[in-house]
Amino acid sequence: MKNRFVRMVLGAAFAVAMATGTARAQLAPNQTAGYSLGKLFTFTYTENFDCVDQPTDDLNFNGILAQSDPGEFQIPICQEGDEPTRDPVGAPISTTDKIYVMVPFFSADGDTNPNDAISCDGVLPGTLCGADLGNTLISLFHMLPEGFKQTPKVDVQCPAPGEAPGTCTMHASRLDLWPVLSALGKVSGTPTNIYLPTPNHSHVINVDEFQPTPVWWQVVTVLVYNQSDWPSADGKSGISTLSALRKAQGTGDASADIPSNFFLFFGSHPMASMNMGGH
Repeated sequence: MKNRFVRMVLGAAFAVAMATGTARAQLAPNQTAGYSLGKLFTFTYTENFDCVDQPTDDLNFNGILAQSDPGEFQIPICQEGDEPTRDPVGAPISTTDKIYVMVPFFSADGDTNPNDAISCDGVLPGTLCGADLGNTLISLFHMLPEGFKQTPKVDVQCPAPGEAPGTCTMHASRLDLWPVLSALGKVSGTPTNIYLPTPNHSHVINVDEFQPTPVWWQVVTVLVYNQSDWPSADGKSGISTLSALRKAQGTGDASADIPSNFFLFFGSHPMASMNMGGH
């Protein structure tokens, strides 16, 4: 009986590993996985990201409006907590499809080692990284979230397997978190850009999920606080639908939507071989 139980457990683990491996093998260099309606989808990126900076913005906080500050555009300022009124094609932001970027904002092992944070290898100068990143997050949140670990202990869709933390195909590699940290009461005083590496994350969409023709999607970030809500690689448990995300937000197990001026350009279609058993 014991041996039978062991075989069942090993068999189930092997099946999940094979399914995850199949999903990863399907992805081209310009693709990521995503969840929609409890299924795995493939997102195909055919253009680089865009971070919208409108004429009366001051995203670098130097007191000069963007319309009179050419220097503000030389390095993209992708800002969490900032929302433009229009998307990259000039359409009203209310009409733009949303991609919900879920960040594992918990520590699976109670990690308080700052050296476990995303390293500074390949990171743009001026970005908080390495032990400095770790110490900052631990001081603010009393733990090092999986979203900012060099090696997260949960499955994520970005970075892709074999790629460096803080990276994802056709994504920005860093984000300005000043508006979010200010809203949380974690920073105060004169606004200044606080750049962190793009966190380890997974995606969930709902509207127009089967949309092979690429369009612009606004990135809306949600911090997931409860490890039990984090989706499995195959999407069969945890948050793999927008309704499940809303439920977690309603119970306080995930943050409210955090809008951004960050947009991705991709088309989506079901990852057919992964939609097993109609799940």
